[in-house]
Amino acid sequence: MALHRSQKLNLLRIAVLLTVTLAGLKFFFRDSFTLDQPKGAGGGESNFWGNAGAPEQLAKPRDGSLMHAEVKTAAGRKESRKQPVRDFSTTQMRLVHLDLKGAAPKVSYLEQVFPLFSKLGANGVLIEYEDMFPFKGELEVLKSPYAYSEEDIERIQDLAELNKLAVIPLVQTFGHVEFILKHDKYRHLREVERFPNSFNPHVPETLALLKDVLTQVLGKHRRSSWVHIGADEVFHLGEGMDSKNWLSRNAGDMGKMYLNHIREVVAFVASQDWGLQVLMWDDMLRKIGVAAIQDSGITQHASPMLWFYAPNFDKQQIGKYVSKYAECGFKSVWFASAFKGTTGPAQAWTPLSHHLQNHLQWLSIMRSVAKTPLPRLQGIVLTGWQRYDHYSALCELLPVGIPSLAVCLQTLVNGGFNEATKKKVLDTLGFQSMQLEKSTCVGSGAFPGSEIYRMVEQVNNQLKDSVMKVLEEESSIKGWFSQYHRKHQFGNPRNMESFGSKVLKVHEDWESFLQTLRTHLEAVYFPDTVEEWMEENVNPHMDRLREFVRDFKEIIRLNARPKTL
Repeated sequence: MALHRSQKLNLLRIAVLLTVTLAGLKFFFRDSFTLDQPKGAGGGESNFWGNAGAPEQLAKPRDGSLMHAEVKTAAGRKESRKQPVRDFSTTQMRLVHLDLKGAAPKVSYLEQVFPLFSKLGANGVLIEYEDMFPFKGELEVLKSPYAYSEEDIERIQDLAELNKLAVIPLVQTFGHVEFILKHDKYRHLREVERFPNSFNPHVPETLALLKDVLTQVLGKHRRSSWVHIGADEVFHLGEGMDSKNWLSRNAGDMGKMYLNHIREVVAFVASQDWGLQVLMWDDMLRKIGVAAIQDSGITQHASPMLWFYAPNFDKQQIGKYVSKYAECGFKSVWFASAFKGTTGPAQAWTPLSHHLQNHLQWLSIMRSVAKTPLPRLQGIVLTGWQRYDHYSALCELLPVGIPSLAVCLQTLVNGGFNEATKKKVLDTLGFQSMQLEKSTCVGSGAFPGSEIYRMVEQVNNQLKDSVMKVLEEESSIKGWFSQYHRKHQFGNPRNMESFGSKVLKVHEDWESFLQTLRTHLEAVYFPDTVEEWMEENVNPHMDRLREFVRDFKEIIRLNARPKTL
């Protein structure tokens, strides 16, 4: 009897142990089962979005790095839910665009300027990182030597949040990807081998690379409600051999080819666990039929951003595009104006009236769209382009464009630009008066970067004329120190002294001024930006003066020796 009870107890212990072990195994593997389920599984969505919910099926990565990144993102889902996405459904957004593919400011300057953005009426920033993002691993080749650190990215978002500015990252995913395709490592992904502008959408590695890029950027922006995927100006699309073959098999449907790529990108973004919505430039959509856009399924997770930067664009045409996008099924649209960077690829000074008129046009359209239920106007981005593309020269520096930004933001906030609006701008920026047509502000200014604004104005207005006047209008130089004299190194000190002191004084004054300007630029920008701006805007004029002064000093020391032959 005792032995029988002992056997029963042993069997009971074994049963309890097995139960505990099975429960532990079930708990341990619980998240693994969850990760394998597509986001679209379980009904409600179309077949397209159901398939897209499993991003690992869209394209196989070159190695395990991308898949590992996706698992890491998914594994952090529990933590991300602790950071609820803000509800912007009733908020009309006003975003300031920071184009970092040129003249990216130091974080210390953003710390100064974000409060000004907020005070002027902005409630968000659209950050186009390009090579300023701290890419790592396989993507490290993409980042600039002066790229922000991971800590910088976090700091930028903290500063934005402190100033009630939403942060929206912009990652180009089709065209304008020169910062990627310029590298030999990714040259084979070009649509046309000669040009680094656009991806070949038919190579599986293209999507794998984009997913890797997006994973890294989105992983550092888990507070964001939107991501902008670019998708504009896909130059040379259809010219590559893969595209030509595809078009020959698909009745030449360029729109469908474009949308096939975009829907994969949108699907990947939509598969993220914190409810990201997609923004995209609309220019490529303008030429594509309503049915094709509807069939693509992108309207469920994306919103088009209509961009026009001229001061007198066709408002009726904008209305037609808005109506078209409503018919396509887009629930919301965005607009994009410009406060700088659209009046010339090497523009150094911002034309105030030009950009004000652009915003007055948009304001009129915004009032009209507000009367229609759909699509809802979610907001407007005030673009501030720093380069036309990755290879172009710098446009106006951000401090130079701030008066224009202030005028444009306050115009949107107040529903027009009147004397009261003008006074608010002047008081905020520390100016006494403003002449819109001349694009000038009177007063020293009291905003972050105002010293740069003032000194760039002097360079823009005076440097070239000052050098030309002293070197070309002085008759003594033409008579006694011509290019021939300088080439053969001869001259009479008696005659040279008649103009020498004047030229040396102009040179000395400008060198002193420019050293002060360089100091201010170095406080805001990284060394590559300072050198580029000086090379493009200062050296073409100063080098003439410097070479003249060098020759003058060398030849006057020769004390009237015979000319060299």
